[in-house]
Amino acid sequence: MPLHLEIVTSDATVFSGEVDMVTVPGAGGVMGILPRHAPVLSTLKPGELTVKVGGDELQFAIGGGFVDINNSKVIILADSAERSEDIDVSRAETARLRAEELLKNPPPNKEELFKLENALKRSQVRLHVAGHRRRGNRI
Repeated sequence: MPLHLEIVTSDATVFSGEVDMVTVPGAGGVMGILPRHAPVLSTLKPGELTVKVGGDELQFAIGGGFVDINNSKVIILADSAERSEDIDVSRAETARLRAEELLKNPPPNKEELFKLENALKRSQVRLHVAGHRRRGNRI
């Protein structure tokens, strides 16, 4: 009995289909999800989301959000989500460098500082996930 997975952002459904396993960056740590998982509603932090389908493994960079697990259905409501093959590496590198530069003189406003730190984390995740594609780590 496979899992039905949906990865949704405010713009689009990024993935929808039957999978064997999902690994998500939960707020409390990485969480592996298999069929018949106990019901869970949790926040997600920016990180790598991995989907296993048969012998293949798909990686997504997500910018945080929520996961709703109910029996064998998993819904990811992501702030942002990109498949590894869709990541523009030069754009992600530019965003990383810009965030690092701005953080050298952090803004006094805590909200602005949080946004900058989050932008840096998202760009680092995108580069990490894109690295799987470049290294050929796809199963």
